[in-house]
Amino acid sequence: MGIEKVLDDAREAVKKIIPSRIEVTDIDFEGPVIVIYTKNLEEFAHNNDLVRQLAQNLRRRVAIRPDPEMLASTESAEERIRKIIPEEAKITNIYFDDDTGEVTIEAISPGLVIGKHGAVLNEIKKDIGWAPKVVRAPPIPSKTVSEIRQYLRKNQDERKEFLRKVGKRLMRPRVNDETWLRLTSLGGYREVGRSCSLLMTRESKIMIDVGVAVSGDNGSTPYLSAPELMPMESIDAVVVTHAHLDHSGLVPALFKYGYEGPIYCTTPTRDLMSLLQLDFIKVAVGEAKKAPYESSHIRDAVMHCIPLKYGETTDISPDVRLTFQNAGHILGSSIAHFHVGDGLYNIAFTGDIKFEKSWLFNASVNKFPRLETLVIESTYGGYHDMQPSRQEAGNQIKEIVRATISRGGKLLIPVFAVGRSQEVMLVLEDQMRNHQVPKVPIYLDGMIWEATAIHTAYPEYLNSQLRTQIFQMGENPFLSEIFKRVDSSDMRETICHDPEPCIVLATSGMMNGGPVMEYFKAWCDNERNTIAFVGYQAEGTMGRKLQKGWSDITLNERGKPLTLHMKMDVETVDGFSGHSDRRQLVNYVSTLEPRPERIIICHGEDFKCSDLASTLYKKFGIETRAPMNLETIRLK
Repeated sequence: MGIEKVLDDAREAVKKIIPSRIEVTDIDFEGPVIVIYTKNLEEFAHNNDLVRQLAQNLRRRVAIRPDPEMLASTESAEERIRKIIPEEAKITNIYFDDDTGEVTIEAISPGLVIGKHGAVLNEIKKDIGWAPKVVRAPPIPSKTVSEIRQYLRKNQDERKEFLRKVGKRLMRPRVNDETWLRLTSLGGYREVGRSCSLLMTRESKIMIDVGVAVSGDNGSTPYLSAPELMPMESIDAVVVTHAHLDHSGLVPALFKYGYEGPIYCTTPTRDLMSLLQLDFIKVAVGEAKKAPYESSHIRDAVMHCIPLKYGETTDISPDVRLTFQNAGHILGSSIAHFHVGDGLYNIAFTGDIKFEKSWLFNASVNKFPRLETLVIESTYGGYHDMQPSRQEAGNQIKEIVRATISRGGKLLIPVFAVGRSQEVMLVLEDQMRNHQVPKVPIYLDGMIWEATAIHTAYPEYLNSQLRTQIFQMGENPFLSEIFKRVDSSDMRETICHDPEPCIVLATSGMMNGGPVMEYFKAWCDNERNTIAFVGYQAEGTMGRKLQKGWSDITLNERGKPLTLHMKMDVETVDGFSGHSDRRQLVNYVSTLEPRPERIIICHGEDFKCSDLASTLYKKFGIETRAPMNLETIRLK
């Protein structure tokens, strides 16, 4: 079905479904959405059935937007908004989204922006034409979020043109031929790192994750030269499950090599992966290595992102539909569920999942309308991989803090900027506020502060308990005075040589570079100090070596070897992991609805993949596979 046929169908549906009193001025395609422009937006606002009927009739997502002629210019609209809204509302930001005809008003007191029975909002709507949306101002302003919004606003014409191209490509005529579905493993199978898969039908090619192996021992990039991927322009879509570099680190490189299509992810994933990718370049330059892409390629990736909310279904190719569900791993992390063909097949990729409510997120979703194949991670899928509960992990960190501070030592916690650091912050803040551990400064070094700011920009992705604490009770644990941001190398130097006890959370989480190494070099030869690992340490990383008990460590210091004698206490607190342990993975499958015909295991060390595959087969009688990289499995 070509684009003109779809637009003709849309015009027919509009005639049949929408009353003649409603004036429709244009119908167009933007990405996977049919956009209907009207001069009577209010009529749609009061009648949700109209939009639902259109979507069901056309079997596509439908968006209703105001006719552009009805919208005041952004400069004039902003001026009028500021006049109408009382000063006490304390507006912090106003940004316009031309894609949707919405204006988002950020304020410290959103109630005053809305007004009694929505009176202020209604006045704004009548006055400027834009549809106002009110959000509470994030407690910590995020430079990343702000810059991305400004960049998209500045390049709105280019963005519109890109979305139209996506719409046209989606509507290309289908090949009426034999139907089949294949999955090719391009990275992250029987290993952790460089996650990448290719889903291929007669019509489409979809890439799921394009990561980089940060430890980089056995090849750090996916097999992007595999013949199935060529030419790069033949790929319909890239789907990113979450922002960690082992899943998103090489996405910008695709634009360097000729990809020009869409990237589907949640909005927090878009913002967090941009932050981590920029840091990835910075670290590479700092270590005199060649970065695989430049910052311009990261901007390209942002421009090509089509963000989706959890539970929102969209066409991403002529015969594939995508729905994201919460994975419980980090902010915005998703399970990607693909509906292939007209009921032909359903496959879900878990990405990284946590099947337990954590301090930050609800447990991962495992209920789907249909499911024939599940591709599941196995980071902690080995026979002995049982983690303590979140509560036990909190108690363990409490004992480590008490013991270290009582002997006058310092506690160093290597963390990933996204996920683990925010959970550790929540636990330490709670323990200090409730006098369970002595109050000492907690220094945040690396990208932790900015990553935390992004968490506060998207409260709807946090669990309900934390949202209530922050927004209804007015107790934002992230804003506690115990947290100090390390914002210069001089401050880092001062902390390193300060004799007083303290706690430092620093990146990188596996100790393969980053600010954590400066503290480690300064403190490792003192037995009063402690280093506590709260996240996964991949084989070959410095973190894993310390866990194994290495006592003499040789580092490369500006091209010269530097030998350190390890005397500090080494602790591992497993219960903070954002990955499900063996028991949770088995429980996930046992409560999965519906039960799939096949399970494919990935994202785990070789023996853990095969061990989990064997267990799931014996326990549930489901066909299981633990493929090697570059294997192709025909699913249908």
